[in-house]
Amino acid sequence: MLFFNTATKYTGYWWEGSTSTAVLPPSALISWIEDIITRMQDDKTGGVPIRTVKSFLSKIPSVVTGADIVQWLMKNLSIEDQGEAIHLGSLIAAQGYVFPISDHVLTLKDDGTFYRFQAPYFWPSNCWEPENTDYAIYLCKRTMQNKARLELADYEAENLARLQRAFARKWEFIFMQAEAQVKIDRKKDKTERKILDSQERAFWDVHRPVPGCVNTTEMDIRKCRRMKNPQKVKKVSVSFWICFIFFNITFLNLQIDRHCLKMSKVAESLIAYTEQYVEYDPFITPAEPSNPWISDDAALWDIEMSKEPSQQRVKRWGFSMDEVLKDPVGRDQFLRFLESEFSSENLRFWLAVQDLKKQPLQDVTTRVEEIWQEFLAPGAQSAINLDSHSYEKTSQNVKDPGRYTYEDAQEHIYKLMKSDSYARFLRSNAYQDLLLAKKKVSVGKDMLASIYCPVVISILIFPCSCHKKDGSFSLETGNNCNLCSN
Repeated sequence: MLFFNTATKYTGYWWEGSTSTAVLPPSALISWIEDIITRMQDDKTGGVPIRTVKSFLSKIPSVVTGADIVQWLMKNLSIEDQGEAIHLGSLIAAQGYVFPISDHVLTLKDDGTFYRFQAPYFWPSNCWEPENTDYAIYLCKRTMQNKARLELADYEAENLARLQRAFARKWEFIFMQAEAQVKIDRKKDKTERKILDSQERAFWDVHRPVPGCVNTTEMDIRKCRRMKNPQKVKKVSVSFWICFIFFNITFLNLQIDRHCLKMSKVAESLIAYTEQYVEYDPFITPAEPSNPWISDDAALWDIEMSKEPSQQRVKRWGFSMDEVLKDPVGRDQFLRFLESEFSSENLRFWLAVQDLKKQPLQDVTTRVEEIWQEFLAPGAQSAINLDSHSYEKTSQNVKDPGRYTYEDAQEHIYKLMKSDSYARFLRSNAYQDLLLAKKKVSVGKDMLASIYCPVVISILIFPCSCHKKDGSFSLETGNNCNLCSN
């Protein structure tokens, strides 16, 4: 750690003081960055061109442009994405290895902005941790030089005022140190002094960054403690890590096959589903009418052929929109309702896409074009309402037609119908009338059954002589018998 010792004799610059044990940054990352910076500055291996730029009445020595750095990174590190190269360069600049000559914010721009390489002496690998007294000397030294490039920024002026209050007792000594450094600077060459001033400024931009910028020198206090006290850290063998990795692999493979729902939630869902569909499950509730394949009653087929749906069938449409779409009669009723509201194009599009998935491969291209012209083309007769994302993706899919070209559009239309049209259908008079009509019919059938059942039972138990041998019989009014004239 760098520190300023007031008890020792002045030895020159603040950075020439003694050092103590500092917390090293991640060595692997730092060595990798420094290797890249070294290659950038090596002209023999095709480094970044470093040049002196002439401007009006002055020269800017030893600079490179941001565009040159980005191009070098893309070429030598095999980076295909320009944005990735800019991001990598910004991370390197945030560590202080490359810095803009006229800005305190350490970031890389892909333009003609001039950058300069930091001197190896100021690299983070040298374990710098300067104290506030060192920062105070640096700021005080800049106020003594009447140069526009050395003027303090607003945040630096605030820091100087705060440090002056904090070190009020020894501010005179700090001022003397700053004066001594200024005298040494004046003896140096102008170009060398200009480069050194910018490098020193970049060093402090790393360790005392602009407000709002990330301080890359901060480290986790727990990591610092472990690194300063290595004797407290248990050494782990390589075999332990191998076993640990294999254990993690096994654990993660088991997690892949494990469902993400709690067993209680799964049970609740199954119970609710079973209770909802209990009257439609022939294993739990006997079917009415009975199955014609195992009985002599063909009433079920007659009901299926009838255009009038049963009460159970109509009631099932209210469970979900899938139940309506699965039932042919339900689809027809839903379509009639939408036609009455002049909004049937969504359902017709959905049905057309479902039909497309069943078409022979040779007819798919033609059918895709027909659906596009009818529902999605500009000025289509039955235009549907799609969001921009679904429409753009569907437009791309139409260029390579297939059975699932309209998959995204169909899903979007399904959600629209489920949230709007289906809810209105359940509240409509058409659906409510179907429910009420079936209830009335069922009540009428119960009344007829209560009237005729005793008669039929008496015929079966007490057959009369008028009954025919083939089992048929006729009911006639007579005086002697309640069932026939005999």
